[in-house]
Amino acid sequence: MSSVLDQRPTPAAGARRTAAPRRRTRLLALPEARWALAALVLFLLALPVYLLDGPAWLWGTLFAATYITGGWEPGWEGLKALKDKTLDVDLLMVVAALGAAAIGQVLDGALLIVIFATSGALEAIATARTADSVRGLLDLAPSTATRLLPDGGEEDVPADSLNVGDTILVRPGERVGADGQVLDGASDVDQATITGEPLPVAKRAGDEVFAGTVNGTGALRVRVERDPSDSVIARIVKMVEEASETKAPTQLFIEKIEQRYSIGMVIATLAVFGIPLAFGDTLQSALLRAMTFMIVASPCAVVLSTMPPLLSAIANAGRRGVLAKSAVVMERLGQIDLVALDKTGTLTEGTPRVTDIRPLPGTGLDEDGLLTLAAAAEHPSEHPLARAVVDAARQRGLHLPEATDFSSTPGEGVTATVEGRTVQVGSPSRLLTTTSSHDKVVAELEDTGRTGVAILRDGAVVGVLGIADRLRPDAAATVAALTELTGRTPVLLTGDNERAALRLAAEVGITDVRAGLLPQDKVAAVKAWEAEGRRVLVVGDGVNDAPALAAAHSGIAMGKAGSDLALETADAVVVRDELATIPSIVQLSRTARRLVIQNLAIAGAFITVLVAWDLIATLPLPLGVAGHEGSTVIVGLNGLRLLREAAWPRLTKDTA
Repeated sequence: MSSVLDQRPTPAAGARRTAAPRRRTRLLALPEARWALAALVLFLLALPVYLLDGPAWLWGTLFAATYITGGWEPGWEGLKALKDKTLDVDLLMVVAALGAAAIGQVLDGALLIVIFATSGALEAIATARTADSVRGLLDLAPSTATRLLPDGGEEDVPADSLNVGDTILVRPGERVGADGQVLDGASDVDQATITGEPLPVAKRAGDEVFAGTVNGTGALRVRVERDPSDSVIARIVKMVEEASETKAPTQLFIEKIEQRYSIGMVIATLAVFGIPLAFGDTLQSALLRAMTFMIVASPCAVVLSTMPPLLSAIANAGRRGVLAKSAVVMERLGQIDLVALDKTGTLTEGTPRVTDIRPLPGTGLDEDGLLTLAAAAEHPSEHPLARAVVDAARQRGLHLPEATDFSSTPGEGVTATVEGRTVQVGSPSRLLTTTSSHDKVVAELEDTGRTGVAILRDGAVVGVLGIADRLRPDAAATVAALTELTGRTPVLLTGDNERAALRLAAEVGITDVRAGLLPQDKVAAVKAWEAEGRRVLVVGDGVNDAPALAAAHSGIAMGKAGSDLALETADAVVVRDELATIPSIVQLSRTARRLVIQNLAIAGAFITVLVAWDLIATLPLPLGVAGHEGSTVIVGLNGLRLLREAAWPRLTKDTA
């Protein structure tokens, strides 16, 4: 049972030295980003000169530099891929861009180069950021630990040198150095990074503790039960890395047909050039026909069929506080058919709040009087439950009398003198030694998933408070909207206790509840669904959610309270912490996918007509370019429709 514990002191030196600053890869440290930026800048410099009929030598030089900076790397990689008998679409894009330039369409080729260079840079940045965050997770585990010696002494040793069977001392405020079992001592331990529980958990002899969790106010002697390389934190890192590698080959829908299209286009271009030449056509005529064919058959419009809708959807979502990290992410979000939601910090706000104030009859106290008494005693404490009590009193505008003789006991509660009377606030199971009518109130609160807090005045019980993590206002509407989108009610995956999970699930309309889960359990659930053919969206916020976010088809992190690892591992981030944006972005992704299909149909129709014209008759080059550019403009404008305000889906009245 959770309880109001004692005041947290300033972390000890051992705790201060455990949190090394995490190094992040700077954007321009990546060569892909530097080359893409250079190509973009050169293109933007060349564009006005070209459009305003400036000196040809100037815009020609700038466009040439654009081709080189943005195209040399994909071109080189494409040439290397040819050694493995693989025709890379990036190489085809470079060839198409050079072909466009060869017949005077310099602007089109340069734009194509910039698009592909930027896409490659974004992918490299996302990969680097995820790797940084996974490495940074190791900073949660302390670098040193205090090992107790057989002669009664102690020594500071590197945490990774601890062996199974060693005994370590964890002082107040320090991080636990290894997974193990408490031998002696009592304290409250914040293990939200591992289990996601919103409140610290009381630990005593025989209880399990995890490396990287934060000790409260009591000292603990812990026997090491796992090698540091096999700690829960280390396993989380391994799971995130493995899951990220599994998702790495993910590609856009259009990229799945690129290889076949690329090979077919190259073969067809050579045939268009070679066959007429073999039957006596002139070199110039055959080359012009082949060049026209390559231009009208080039996948420029096909590429733009995909990117504008997805990029427009990303921009629209960004204005609503949802950051989708890439076009791949935006496409995949629309494919999900099952949603798994975390509890603390996702469906709830992640902060405990006073939900019930129950003064007992005959005490002379009303709700305000009971809350004033409890808040005055708790005011010196920094425990999360204490802060919840004090905040509730402040919201009611209550005046808190000064408390003196403050003391606290780990796992039990606090004691203080308020207006000359002794007040105790804490766990009913620790403070109450006799059975009476107030037990019914405590049981009623705990049956609904709330934490009961007893208030005693001069040794007599005067009331009980109920404290719980508050549900987000839009949680029920979000669950209903996701159910309508996927045809299946979301599942609740949480490390919290089953009673609290069931209570919250009932409030929002969730029937499938998996409680008491460690990170590996969440991953196992996701993998089981994926094995059934499900495309799972996981929504979470903590370190304990990161492996599941990485393993799922798609992952969304809540940004306000989300850990660095969760934010970097997730495919998208809800920056403004509005849960209702999740079904909206899923619906927006589905709309974007429909526009992509529409654009592909339009681009395919144009390519088919122009290619047939070029093969059957003689398609004039200017007309071929006009048709090619026309299709590009049409699909581009069609995709840009998702930039409109009206394109952002909102919860309907039926689900709100």
